[in-house]
Amino acid sequence: MSTTEPEKVLSVSSLNQMAKSLLEGHFSQIVVEGEISNFANPASGHWYFTLKDQKSQLRCAMFAGRKRLVRFNPKNGDQLIVRGQLSIYPNRGDYQLIVSQMEEVGDGALRRAFEQLKKRLQAEGLFDQRHKQEIQEGYHHVGLITSATGAAIRDMVSVFERRFSATRLTVFPVAVQGPEAPGEISSALALANALTDTLGLQALIVGRGGGSLEDLQAFNEESVARAIFASELPVVSAIGHEIDFTIADLVADLRAPTPSAAAELLSPDQLDYLAQLQGLRQRISNLAGQSLMRRHERLSWMVRRLRRPDKRLQDHAQTLDRLELQLKRVLRNRLKQATAQLALQRQSLVAVSPSQKLSRQRTQLTALSQRLAQSGRRHLNQRREQLVSLSRNLNAVSPLAVLSRGFSISLTDSSQVVRQTADVAPGQTLVTRLADGTIFSSVTETHPTSSGD
Repeated sequence: MSTTEPEKVLSVSSLNQMAKSLLEGHFSQIVVEGEISNFANPASGHWYFTLKDQKSQLRCAMFAGRKRLVRFNPKNGDQLIVRGQLSIYPNRGDYQLIVSQMEEVGDGALRRAFEQLKKRLQAEGLFDQRHKQEIQEGYHHVGLITSATGAAIRDMVSVFERRFSATRLTVFPVAVQGPEAPGEISSALALANALTDTLGLQALIVGRGGGSLEDLQAFNEESVARAIFASELPVVSAIGHEIDFTIADLVADLRAPTPSAAAELLSPDQLDYLAQLQGLRQRISNLAGQSLMRRHERLSWMVRRLRRPDKRLQDHAQTLDRLELQLKRVLRNRLKQATAQLALQRQSLVAVSPSQKLSRQRTQLTALSQRLAQSGRRHLNQRREQLVSLSRNLNAVSPLAVLSRGFSISLTDSSQVVRQTADVAPGQTLVTRLADGTIFSSVTETHPTSSGD
């Protein structure tokens, strides 16, 4: 007999919680596009709405902490792209999307395209600072690539006229929005570079007035970015308002917040020139006054120096007398110095006379001879004393001295000293040395002494 396990019964809360965990675990980040409807904005600050298409709808909630990141006010009928986490509201069991990001469909697509192109061009190095040309101050011929009828060109011309009316401006009229705008802007950049030498262009401004992201889209196109990058002329971008930022701004050598600001940057200020001119005038006036004053002083000095000829002759006569006295004093001093030097040289000559030198050398020779004789006698006495000492030592160890005390030395006929009986044999001749002579004898027999005797 089989038994079946009882079925597990879930509460509604448990089931909703399990479903909530399952959905959040498998759909943590999803992107959904749809039309907004049933939009509600209660006092809590949260947004509640429904996303729908032709066949289905989805409840959505966006909490107050996240909605601060949204840059527009959503309303019913808007086409949106939302990003969020799929979940369930357990209290009612409602299936819903918790929204974390929200953007309008058209604007969002453009922004995604903007970010994608920005990343790709940045990876290629088009934004690198090392590729950017230095923007100088005070260009005399500037090219304007903008709409010929827009407010931007009027603003830039006005600024150039106000700051320095002599600045030459060449306008390259282009469409600044619409499908034909990217091609016209790129062509204008290429044309301006081609005519650089002919026109004498020094820099370019690419600009337009403010607008929406769609209005500025022409300046976010890759063709325009590469045309700016390829320009040999320095390019200043002046697109939209200060808060607007385009790909063209990133590639350009310098970004100006507005077209008017770009004109300010590239135009010299005539007030600066007037100040410089005034300074030069003042400097020339000062230099001229100083020069006239120096010449007047020199003229006055020369007038004072002019005298009558007889006065000048008297002055020359006095000068001649003074020089004569100085010459006599110099000659006397030179004569005294020469006499003193002669006396010194005579004394020096006497000191180095050959007779004096020979006398000194004789004296030195006598002294050396005496020292040599004394040294010889002292050395001879030392040798004699050494010889006497050696004689005493030799006599002390001489064999003859030993023999004189009654000892004798026996030698074989081959002059071998006899030290023991085994050194001779019977019949052998011995030579015996005494103190007073020598004895020759013949060995008849030998008697060794035993160790016990």
